[in-house]
Amino acid sequence: MPTAPAIPADIRVRAAQVRLVAFDVDGTLTDGRLWLTEDGHEIKVFHVHDGLGLKLLRQHGIEVALISARISHAVELRAAQLGIDYVYQGKTNKLGCLEDILRASGLAASAAAYVGDDLPDLPPMRACGLAIAVANARPEVLAAAHWHTRARGGEGAAREVADFVLAARTA
Repeated sequence: MPTAPAIPADIRVRAAQVRLVAFDVDGTLTDGRLWLTEDGHEIKVFHVHDGLGLKLLRQHGIEVALISARISHAVELRAAQLGIDYVYQGKTNKLGCLEDILRASGLAASAAAYVGDDLPDLPPMRACGLAIAVANARPEVLAAAHWHTRARGGEGAAREVADFVLAARTA
């Protein structure tokens, strides 16, 4: 496997300041596909490596938030399993959600990272200190990101984010 490209110093500085990582859900924590059963139930698949990454962030004092325009019982269950307190579902104003979390936590926007993959993620990405796109994000989102993962959404991208943020804190 080829080595990862060097990460610019200014991006590492941004990552070292992160105290909150907010994630979009569909396309970021999942592969973006929507699985519907015959009776209309939605099924989501989450990667176990991502779950451990979110737990590691929390164990190191970094808040984690999930912000989704869709409403899914699976997201509620996964957030509960991982001990995530900030869960916003059915919200199209993702920037407003991020601002609510920042107010509640007393953090500055510069201490927040946002991880996204599609156009509704652009406003919070532009407002935070570290904008991250997953590898398979839309071109506009990749262009707006300070950094992007090598992994695709739902395939370990969140773990890659966690590893990057935690490594920057110890560098």
